[in-house]
Parts: sequence; C-alpha cells; structure tokens
Amino acid sequence: MNLSISKGGASLAIQRVRSKWSKTNILLKSADLTEHIPETKRWSRSTLQAMLDQYKMVYVKPDSGTFGTGVIRVEKRTGEGYSFQMGTKKRTFSSFESMADRLQRSIRTRSYLIQRGINLLKHASRRFDIRVMVQKNSRDQWESTGIIGRLGHPAKIVTNYHSGATPMSIERLMTGKLTSSQMPSYNARLKKLGESIAKQLQSHYPGLKELGIDVAIDGSLKPWILEVNTLPDPFIFRKLKDKSVFRKIHRYCVQYGRFKKKHS
Repeated sequence: MNLSISKGGASLAIQRVRSKWSKTNILLKSADLTEHIPETKRWSRSTLQAMLDQYKMVYVKPDSGTFGTGVIRVEKRTGEGYSFQMGTKKRTFSSFESMADRLQRSIRTRSYLIQRGINLLKHASRRFDIRVMVQKNSRDQWESTGIIGRLGHPAKIVTNYHSGATPMSIERLMTGKLTSSQMPSYNARLKKLGESIAKQLQSHYPGLKELGIDVAIDGSLKPWILEVNTLPDPFIFRKLKDKSVFRKIHRYCVQYGRFKKKHS
C-alpha cells in the first residue's frame, strides 16, 4: 500500500506494508537479522501444538492489524492444561483440543500467525518493550531517530500505547539492568539494529520512508524483533523529557511528506 502525499506541487508516495508475514520473510533473508527474529509460522492447530511443546508460550496475532488488536497470548501450563488471554480476559482449559477449539472460534477464517513468545523484561512488575523509530533523513539515508519504552498495562498482554501502555524512557526502564555508563552503547546497538532492519526491508519495498520497530528485550538483554510498523505513531515521542527527539522526528516527517507543516 502506498500513501500519496502532495508536497510543494510534487506527489510523494510513502509505502505502507500491512502483512506481518511478508515483512518477516524479507527480514529472514538477512543472516544478521535472523538471530533476532522469534520463530514465526502461519496459524494451524498442529503448528500451535508443536510450538507450545517447544516454547511453552506463544503469541497468536493477526497477519495485518494495528494497536495490538486481536493479539492472543497462549501458554502451556507448568502442571497440566493450557490457557490463553486476549485483552484482559484469561481462559484456562484442561486439554489442548478444548483450548484450540475455542481459539479457532475467535480467529475464525482470518489470517493469523504464531510467534514464539519472548518473556519481556519487567519494570515495577509490569512487562515492557521498546519502540525504535527509523526514518529517512534529508540525505535519503536511514537514521534511527528515537527510542522509547512502553510499559504495559498490568492487566493486558500487549504494550501498545493505544492499549493503555505508559511511554517511558529506556534509561528509566533499564535501571538496575544496565549501568548509566552501559546505556549509550546499548542504545547504539538498538539504533544499528533499527537501521539494518530498514535497509533490509527497503531492498523489497523501495518506497518506505519510516518504520516503528517493536523490540523485546529478554533476560540476557538480547533484543528481539517483535514487529515492524510502516505507519508508526510519531507523537508518542512527545512523552520523552528530551523534546529534541520529537522535534527531529517531526522535522523528518515533514521532509519526506507525511506532514505538510509543523505540528503546533
């Protein structure tokens, strides 16, 4: 999908890609990125059972969709039985068959994916992930322009801002996990990862101008690519104390044509 925007009499096209499956498969063509991508497969009952046997927890998510809508966390319980949670409601089942039957009724015939679950780091007993904003700059080069944490709502499984997550600086969220002297190199690592993702996707989707990359960090501090959004919300970065981050993000949005004039 292309979003055409008129700017100064010229028509610009910002490419948008809805399918998570398509984006994942393009990223998997990069040997450097593959190790950061949780195993992802198309939905089927047999695949769900195999992945639960292997990983104990997975996320079942629509192939296209935003704001975490329709995402389901599915677990194989330590003792016996299974559970899944969508929104704030958690259901438990005594057998895989009964759980899969109920899940299938929720999914119906829509295109869904199964992704290995990554146990997110926590802050104040709440799970969080990281959003990395990557944009084309004035030299038409990819640049990671912002990093922000999203502290999940305590009753929900997704960390989307529109689902009640709290935007927070990565420095605050990583307190006790990294020292202040370690943070700059870790931020640089995330920025480099973001730019590598952008370059890889652009090899197949040349009209991309901006990406919002959702990154999970596990207990060993390894970053995992959860999702890549080609229509990212830039305004979440206004929540950062450092206002220069949003100003740069917005300036780039204007330069490549997403916004016509400066946001007041």
